[in-house]
Amino acid sequence: MENVHLAVEEEDLYSGYNDYNPTFDSEELENDVGFQQAVRTSHGRRPPVSPNTHSVCVCVCSRIPMASSMGRPMTGAVQDGAARPMTAVRAAGYTSSLTRGSNFDPLGQSKGPAPPLEAKNEDTPEEKIKILEKKVNDLIEESCMAQSMGALQLALEKAKEAGRKERALVRQREQSGNADHINLDLTYSVLLNLANQYANNEMYPEALNSYQVIVKNKMFSNAGRMKVNMANIYVKQKNYPKAIKFYRMALDQISNAHKEMRIKIMQNIGVVFVRMGQYSDAITSFEHIMSESPNIKTGFNLILCYYAIGDRDRMKKAFQKLISVPLGIDDEDKYIPSNDDTSSNMIIEAIKNDKLHQMERDLKVLAEKYIMTAAKLIAPAIENSFASGFDWCVDMVKSSQYVELANDLEINKAITYLRQKDFNQAVETLKTFEKKDSRVKSAAATNLSFLYFLEKDYDQADRYADLAMNADRYNPAALINKGNTVFVKQDYEKAAEFYKEALRNDSSCTEALYNLGLTYKKLNRLEEALDCFLKLHAILRNSAQVMYQLLLEEPQQAIEWLMQVISVTPTDPQALAKLGELHDGEGDKSQAFQHYYESFRYFPSNIDVIEWLGAYYIETQFCEKAIQYFERATLIQPTQVKWQLMVASCYRRSGNYQKALETYKDIHRKFPENVECLRFLVRLCTDMGLKEVQEYATKLKKVEKMKEMREQRVKSGREGSARGRREGREGSAGSAGDTFANSGYVFVSACVFCTDSGHSSNSTKGERLSAKMRSLPGSNEPYEASSPKEIDASYVDPLGPQMERPKTGAKKRVEDDDFADEELGDDLLPE
Repeated sequence: MENVHLAVEEEDLYSGYNDYNPTFDSEELENDVGFQQAVRTSHGRRPPVSPNTHSVCVCVCSRIPMASSMGRPMTGAVQDGAARPMTAVRAAGYTSSLTRGSNFDPLGQSKGPAPPLEAKNEDTPEEKIKILEKKVNDLIEESCMAQSMGALQLALEKAKEAGRKERALVRQREQSGNADHINLDLTYSVLLNLANQYANNEMYPEALNSYQVIVKNKMFSNAGRMKVNMANIYVKQKNYPKAIKFYRMALDQISNAHKEMRIKIMQNIGVVFVRMGQYSDAITSFEHIMSESPNIKTGFNLILCYYAIGDRDRMKKAFQKLISVPLGIDDEDKYIPSNDDTSSNMIIEAIKNDKLHQMERDLKVLAEKYIMTAAKLIAPAIENSFASGFDWCVDMVKSSQYVELANDLEINKAITYLRQKDFNQAVETLKTFEKKDSRVKSAAATNLSFLYFLEKDYDQADRYADLAMNADRYNPAALINKGNTVFVKQDYEKAAEFYKEALRNDSSCTEALYNLGLTYKKLNRLEEALDCFLKLHAILRNSAQVMYQLLLEEPQQAIEWLMQVISVTPTDPQALAKLGELHDGEGDKSQAFQHYYESFRYFPSNIDVIEWLGAYYIETQFCEKAIQYFERATLIQPTQVKWQLMVASCYRRSGNYQKALETYKDIHRKFPENVECLRFLVRLCTDMGLKEVQEYATKLKKVEKMKEMREQRVKSGREGSARGRREGREGSAGSAGDTFANSGYVFVSACVFCTDSGHSSNSTKGERLSAKMRSLPGSNEPYEASSPKEIDASYVDPLGPQMERPKTGAKKRVEDDDFADEELGDDLLPE
């Protein structure tokens, strides 16, 4: 039975840990009466009452500590009346003194609140220096912020103030004896910011002086880099030799560890050499960069230099280097969603639209632009023909990472044919794209439609516009060309729909908006047309063509818009002439003369402007000045006799009768049947007493008689024609011989009448001019007192006091817009 053990309950492994002696319960000490009494009295120092006889000894022994076995006194023992500090417990609030009855106060709360902090004395030199340093830093920061917001003048003022404060700070340090503790970084920041702000405000001499202070101070580290800034200023001043000198000095002071900085400086050196025309030196710099760290811009500049010196082989090599420059751009395929996971697709979309990816796209667009420009530049130079050069460039591009540019180069090849006026080759080149992919096919068909439209082959233009729309329905250029082909067929409603669709696909398509405005004008929907042109004016602020379309019927508003047109294109003769016409209508002759004169100066072949200026000088009694304008009109319209008659009349009015006589004689030789010329010749010869008067009088009578006969024939011919029409209506048919004779008579008389139309049937404006000039009084005329009645009765002066306001052509431009020239504006591949 000794080995038999009864099963008992499993013992608790953690039992007993919560059992403790109540004596150590500190939470109940406040309620312990004995403990509280011992604390308040000296009862706690007395030994407990016990029957033990050694109680006194225990008490005494407890008061006198015993020495240790090594002779070391016990901790806290009193020796020779001095208390030894207690070890490792002083931080808890204990002290070495044996003060009796002192309370436990480790935080020193019994001493009362802490005294107030002493106020900082700002009058000390150290505090003044610190405050001034802070002000200088704040001014530098404010200057930089103002410069970032475009307030360049304010930034410069802040920089100057920071410089003044910094110099005051240095003086204060020297006065306080702390000259050795000058803050060089602060001085460097002040000078650099001041120099930059001078440069931003184009105060280049001051900026160079500030940079020079930095460069000459040997205590500033890396001050040699400031020579790059100084060289940039010299480039802006076009002092290229000095810029090269400072760039090279900066290059010498920058270590090879800063490779990127050295490459940029060498690139600047090459660009400056190009501006100086020293292409060989520029090639040396660019070739070094392409061998060390190739980039797109340097490769393009190198091609330009080879093109300048005409080196074909090196142009080809440089182009191959250009298309092989690594861009460091990730493959676009990784941004294509590969599964149906919504969260991962959202992440991919976010990455595609972040700023870093946008920078990559911009870099790729820039590289494509440089490659296209270089190919178009060197293609005509590297081979015997530009077509062969384009073919070589296309082959090189197809074998590079820019495969998609090959089709664009082919289209540019067609555009080059257009510039050389070789339309057939351009069309053939564009037709090769009909079997390409949709984007290229649409672009080629759009260009073909544009070409055929310019050639006024509207059927072919319409066919290729449809082809471009079928290949890419969202191509706004194709929609515009389709709308143009419908416009010329006068189906304005349908044309407006195509223009609206183009705007829905591309809201920034200005050609569609302009054509839509013209369509609304044709439909007489003027409010909508005005709305279109106002929107377009908000987009194209400096487009004179758009502002010209905004001319209204109200003259003052039209004048205001025309003034804006003149501010954009001050040399447009039609706009100047229209402005002169409006001022003339308002009665402001001086302003009208100014604008008409400017229009004549830029385009001296506008017959309406010439006519107005000549009439203006005659009206103001300056006939000598009017002669040059009528002589100009004679050169432009040599078959119009009225201009030569006006020249002769101006000579006569100015008192130069001999020159007037010679002019009339010359007119008579050219137009022997002109009645007015003969009348003036008779009058002048009579008044001057010349023998030729009888000869000219005889010719005048013959011409007048012939004129009367012609008028009678025309009158009888018209009456015969009217009588024949009446007889035909009445059913009575005349004989075939009579009908033939009447028709022949009318035909002959009409032809003879037309031969005299050169002087008797002038243009409407000429007739109005002559009618206006008839009322001019013939003061100081040498033949006013002449007696022959037959000459006085038939005399008509071709010049009068006023001339009807001429039509300048601008009115017609507003009413009848040339759609092919002004409205299309649809260059599909702008450069």
